[in-house]
Amino acid sequence: MSTPSEDRAAIVTGSTSGIGRAVVDRLVSDGWQVLGVDLEAVDDLKGAETLGADLTTREGNRAAVDTALEAFGRIDLVVPNAGFQHVSPVADFPEDRWDALLQILLTSPFLLAKYAWPALVEAPRGGRFIPIASAHALAASPFKAGYVSAKHGVLGLVKTLALEGAAQGVTAAAVCPAYVRTPLVEKQIADQAKAHGISEDRVIEEVILTPHAVKRLIEPSEVADVVAFLTTPAGSTFTGVPVTMDMGWTAR
Repeated sequence: MSTPSEDRAAIVTGSTSGIGRAVVDRLVSDGWQVLGVDLEAVDDLKGAETLGADLTTREGNRAAVDTALEAFGRIDLVVPNAGFQHVSPVADFPEDRWDALLQILLTSPFLLAKYAWPALVEAPRGGRFIPIASAHALAASPFKAGYVSAKHGVLGLVKTLALEGAAQGVTAAAVCPAYVRTPLVEKQIADQAKAHGISEDRVIEEVILTPHAVKRLIEPSEVADVVAFLTTPAGSTFTGVPVTMDMGWTAR
């Protein structure tokens, strides 16, 4: 059994629920030291350190990296996952929501990569940068201009980091799931019902799962399994690419 100083260390944002929590749980079970970062720290992430930070700010992202380095002395993996959704037609899309979406979904991953880069380069088994993007990094949906634009940007960031990190042992790959059973998706039901002018009962079948060839939601643990695979030696072959788990969405 490895000692704590030999364990690999990770930062996972958006860690209190959904995909982020599942990733934290999986990494901890695999022996990682993990810092879970969210707007407010929680005390029920078993086996993980936690930090409350506003990731829409430079200071919040810097604090995440500095806290991980202070706690673990290293960073081997960064999993930017924090985010939210806003559903609205472009003509009515609130400008402050656009700004906030890009700050949390695109600028935060950039800042985390920037601040953690020296530590990722020094990671003995190769640093990994694995943002949770979305099928919306590859395809668009109406009424989601901010989210879709930001997720496309994350994929561009990953491609750039992969090229810059290739000679330094750092890989970057974007996990791109279709709809996952998370509070974010559950909140969309009411928003989508309003945007499309249909009842909430019809939203899941006629809107949420319409792009899926396989008509089910993905479970957060399934996304965590993919992240865990990407941290293995075989996972190092995936860099500069979307790792698509979209239930056939982009096959159409």
